Amino acid sequence: MADPQPILDRLLRLHPKLIDLQLDRTRKLLGELGAPHMNMAPVVHVSGTNGKGSVIALMRGALEAAGKKVHVYTSPHLVRFNERIRIAGRVIDDESLSEILEICEEANKGRPITFFEITTVAAFLAFSRTPADVVLLETGLGGRFDATNTIREAALTVIMPVSMDHQQYLGDTLTEIAAEKAGILKPGVPCVVARQPDEAMDAIAEKADEVGAPLIVEDLDWTIRFGLEEMTVNLGGHIRHLSRPGLEGPHQAHNAGVAMAALDRLEGFNLSDAAISEGFRNAEWPARLQRIRRGRLRAQLGHEFALWLDGGHNKGAADALASWLAERDRMPLHLILGMLNTKDPGAYLKPLHPYLYSLQTVGIPGTEAAFGAHQLAEIAKGSGLEATPAPSLEEALREIARIEPGPARVLIAGSLYLAGLVLADSGENP
Repeated sequence: MADPQPILDRLLRLHPKLIDLQLDRTRKLLGELGAPHMNMAPVVHVSGTNGKGSVIALMRGALEAAGKKVHVYTSPHLVRFNERIRIAGRVIDDESLSEILEICEEANKGRPITFFEITTVAAFLAFSRTPADVVLLETGLGGRFDATNTIREAALTVIMPVSMDHQQYLGDTLTEIAAEKAGILKPGVPCVVARQPDEAMDAIAEKADEVGAPLIVEDLDWTIRFGLEEMTVNLGGHIRHLSRPGLEGPHQAHNAGVAMAALDRLEGFNLSDAAISEGFRNAEWPARLQRIRRGRLRAQLGHEFALWLDGGHNKGAADALASWLAERDRMPLHLILGMLNTKDPGAYLKPLHPYLYSLQTVGIPGTEAAFGAHQLAEIAKGSGLEATPAPSLEEALREIARIEPGPARVLIAGSLYLAGLVLADSGENP
C-alpha cells in the first residue's frame, strides 16, 4: 500500500514559508498539468472566518442524501491529510493520493511552492479525473490570494461570517479582512452572504459592485427561524421547512440556514425538503462541539463527566460556544485550552467567562507555533481569569477528576491541532 506521508514531507520543504499568499506559483503548476481546474464539476466556493467547513459538511450531506456525487476540498486536516480531499463521497485513499502528489511534485521540478498551493493543485487534479455533480471548495486563508481562487469560474460563492483572525496576513480591521475574503467573488456569479458585522458587509458589498456579482444577503433576501427540532428558511417568500442539523449548537442551525440558501441558488439542483433534512440530520464535521466517548483521555474521567471537543480558535468560535452553553443546564464547565501563538486568547476567552468553573492551559505537542502552557495561563490571568498550566491533557483531566465530583462538562478547545491529537487518541478518525 502506497504511503503518501514521505511525499507530503518533501512538499513541506519546497518553500521556506508555510504561508506566502499569491497565485502565480499555483497558476504555473496548473498550466503545466493541463489546467485540471478547468475540467471540474461546477464549483461552490466558500470563504469567511467561521463556519466554512460546517456549511460545506451540511451542503454535502444534503446533496448526497439527494443522490448527488460531491467532491470536497477542506483544510486543515485533523488526523491525516487524506481528510482534505473527498472524491465522490469518499476520503481519498493512500494510493490515489500518492499518485497525484507524485505527479504534482514531478511537474513542479523542485521550484518553490507552498504546501497548501501544491496540495490544492493535487486536489484539483483528483477532481478532474472523476465525474461529479458539484465541487465544494473551501478557501484555506483569506480569498483573494488563496490558492483555491485560481478557479476562473464558479457556479456559486458563499461568504460565511467574518471576524478578526489571521491579521498578520489579511489586515488589522474587519474591513480589510472582509475585502480579502470577498476576493472570491466572480462577475455575474451569485454570492450567498451570511449575517455580517456592518464593516464587513460594507466591504463585501463594495467588492460585489466592483466585479458585478449579485448578492443574496441574510436578513435582506432570506431569513432563518429555528426551534428545538425544526427550522424554517424563508427564501424571499418561498418557505422551506427542515430538520435542525445533527451538529451541536445554535450556530449550526444558523449554518444550516446558510447551506439551504446556497442550495436554493445552485442552478440545476432541486433538492426536496426530505433530502435536505436527512442530509442535515446526518451531517458530520469532526472537532466542532463533538462528544468524545472513548479513548485514553476519556478514561481519565468517570461516567458522571461529559467530555467535549471543539477546534474553534477565535472570538467568533467562542461566541458560538457561549450560545451553546446558554441553551444548556448550568452544569460546571471545566475548560482545557491550547492555542497557536498567532491567536488572541484574551478575545477567545471573554465570551466564556460567565460559564467557566475552572481553566487549565496546555501546550500542543509537536506544534512549535503554539503557546506554552505557562505563557497561555499568564495571558488568561491578564484577562481576569484564574488559570492553571498543566503538563499534559492527561494531567489536566486527572486534576478535574480530583477536584470535581460531577456531574460536569469538560471541554478541550482552542486549536484544531490539539483537536486532532484528541481524535487520534479516541480512535474517532474522520
